Amino acid sequence: MNSYLKFSGCSRWLLLGVLLIFTLIWFSNLEYRKLVSPDEGRYAEIPREMALSGNWVTPRLNDLKYFEKPPLQYWATAAAFRIFGESHWAARWWPVTTAFGCVLLVFWASRRVFGEETGLAAAAALGGCTGFVINAHINTLDAGLAAFLTVALLGFLLAQRPGATPVENRNWMLVVWAAMALAVLSKGLIGVVLPGAVLAIYMLIERDGRLLTRLHVGKGLLLLLLITVPWFVAVSLANDEFARFFFIHEHFARFLTKVHRREGAWWYFIPILLFGAMPWLPFIAVRLRDGWRREGEPGTLQPRRLLLIWAAFIFLFFSVSGSKLPSYILPVFPALALFAAVEMRRMEPKILTRFAWGLAVAGGVLLLVILIGGERIARAFSNESSPFEIVRNVVPWIGTSVFTFTTGAAAAAWLFHRQARSVGIVALAFGSLGAGILAMDGYDELSRLSSSYHIVREIESTQGPLDRTFPFYSVQMYDQTLPFYLKRPVTLVQYINEFALGLDEEPDKGIPRVEDWKERWVALEQGYAILSSGNYERMAAEGLPMRVLARDPRRVIVSRR
Repeated sequence: MNSYLKFSGCSRWLLLGVLLIFTLIWFSNLEYRKLVSPDEGRYAEIPREMALSGNWVTPRLNDLKYFEKPPLQYWATAAAFRIFGESHWAARWWPVTTAFGCVLLVFWASRRVFGEETGLAAAAALGGCTGFVINAHINTLDAGLAAFLTVALLGFLLAQRPGATPVENRNWMLVVWAAMALAVLSKGLIGVVLPGAVLAIYMLIERDGRLLTRLHVGKGLLLLLLITVPWFVAVSLANDEFARFFFIHEHFARFLTKVHRREGAWWYFIPILLFGAMPWLPFIAVRLRDGWRREGEPGTLQPRRLLLIWAAFIFLFFSVSGSKLPSYILPVFPALALFAAVEMRRMEPKILTRFAWGLAVAGGVLLLVILIGGERIARAFSNESSPFEIVRNVVPWIGTSVFTFTTGAAAAAWLFHRQARSVGIVALAFGSLGAGILAMDGYDELSRLSSSYHIVREIESTQGPLDRTFPFYSVQMYDQTLPFYLKRPVTLVQYINEFALGLDEEPDKGIPRVEDWKERWVALEQGYAILSSGNYERMAAEGLPMRVLARDPRRVIVSRR
């Protein structure tokens, strides 16, 4: 059997079977989980309104202009809604599928750069990387961005690898430029800034200015502009305010200031990185020094160094930013997974075995803690807005998740001990993947707190659909998932936040003061409103006429009549 059909004794059919199982697990829970606020609701509602209006140039959220991000994911999701209808899986298909494609590409590209067995290990490492798995299954823009940045990284490795022909160099560099363009359309200028800065740092460290001659800057820049410029021109022509808001407010102000109120300490991303790199963190940590060593002749591409520079720069870049969210460092994990795969191929089996047993023991201890003290932990995280009766339902899922991880780690340790390196890596990856999927399914038990799905469905099941001809007010709050489940926008009452630009352009779509809304509400014949539990209690005590349609620990939906 030739090398193309064989990886460490695994037949092509066995690999296809592994891929099938991976695919089924990867896509298993897209419809099951409810959309949660804020990101999943926001990035489902914008495409829903785009598909409904047919306006593919100007994004709108809650029927207000929304220019915080470019439209590539909006387009993809809106197309899915048009073709398949509005559903949870259609809302999530783009981040989950681009991340899935990223795993497959890592397999294919790593084989060509590092060898066939490393290709399988790299795909397994990424497919079982905790931070990548979790973020890829949440409806944000970061998974698509990370996927295209990874395409750019892998394309660069293929273009600059020793032995690449001039034609291969040109073609793969054009792939790099196209991937950066799609990254720009995914989340803005960051799609060029990150890979550009990493390349500059790499060239300075390696003192390899000749690399510039192999980037095909002219053709590549033209390709990037051809892909990105049309939408930027179209949206600017349709909206005079776009350029100032998008380039100044959403890029420079977001990075340099705390205008978005997403600040965090300098160490904000450290625990996220350590947890997200699991279960490969031990294998990465012990090989950092060896991975930095230069190999080959001067001027030869140093892939391991490039991977470390990539991960370090992106981590530090967002650490100094004035705006921080956990998913921002998602592009770090593909590079770390590939580095881990390369280094695990070089480790002695006894070292792999030792680390895997360490992971299994840690998982076993954590499982024991959950079994003994799960109820106490749930009570510690419970309060009036997060009742124990809801929070406790997460505990069995977390226990099952940890058990799955522990089983995978123990199986990997046994396989490493028996010299089955590749199969052991795959076993550990599946344990981690299964644990991540189960943990997210468990989080869905909290959807009554983080999603309007249940409260809207309760009203529809007991009283029928809400009449869309009557106004619906969102009073001093905005639940990002509510418009998606209502299938309509709401009128914002004394709430601005990310809608400042939209309300400035169309002030009639909001009510600036609660007192003004109260007067309008009393004069209404029929209407609906959503309020926080605290606001509802205060206004009910004032005698404001409201009939409760449904409520949960955090929200109350009322009608005028």
